[in-house]
Amino acid sequence: MGIRILCLAVGYVFGLFQTSYIIGRMHGIDIREYGSGNAGTTNMMRTMGTKAGVLTFFGDSLKCVFAVLFIRLLFGKSHGDILPLLTIYTAAGVILGHNFPFYLKFKGGKGIAATAGLVTVLHPITFFGGLITFFTVFFITHYVSLGSLLIYLGLLIELPIIGQMGLLHMEQRYLTEMYIVAALLAFMAFYKHRENIRRLISGTERKTYLTKKSES
Repeated sequence: MGIRILCLAVGYVFGLFQTSYIIGRMHGIDIREYGSGNAGTTNMMRTMGTKAGVLTFFGDSLKCVFAVLFIRLLFGKSHGDILPLLTIYTAAGVILGHNFPFYLKFKGGKGIAATAGLVTVLHPITFFGGLITFFTVFFITHYVSLGSLLIYLGLLIELPIIGQMGLLHMEQRYLTEMYIVAALLAFMAFYKHRENIRRLISGTERKTYLTKKSES
């Protein structure tokens, strides 16, 4: 249990790197006071343009990648048999740090870009599955929130498949634990997107376009 808590703690520290907040401050604004008030990629894109949004996405994704690589460097030899499990605990810490940064009064983002970092480093199947799912949904509907939530639904399907196929090379008890952590992350993502879900159902969710700063 101690190593899991350490992974969460390390991830949380990495998650505190709030890309959108830092970029916003460099331009004299607090991004949380504009648009949706969310410190994430979509609000940055709508408020400050596509370039700022792309930088935010990569910054928030890479902090998860770097956190996981750090943990793998630390425990790759001593705990190589459970590295996928440590990966998801570390990513969970990053997402918590991103969503609830203590120095910003726990008001951060929704964790989707950090989740993109998770699916990138977890397994090639989760990476390509997430990539195809998000961009297919986005370019058809232009709803970032819908694509983001479907990444989690895809993960909840893909993870047990690759786990039970033996592609993660872990004992069943660790696989089950990993599935539970993934389910908890999905629950948090859906909770953070609860207003988006209501707007999607009512047809009032805003669409996002890569070539425009804001779109109704």
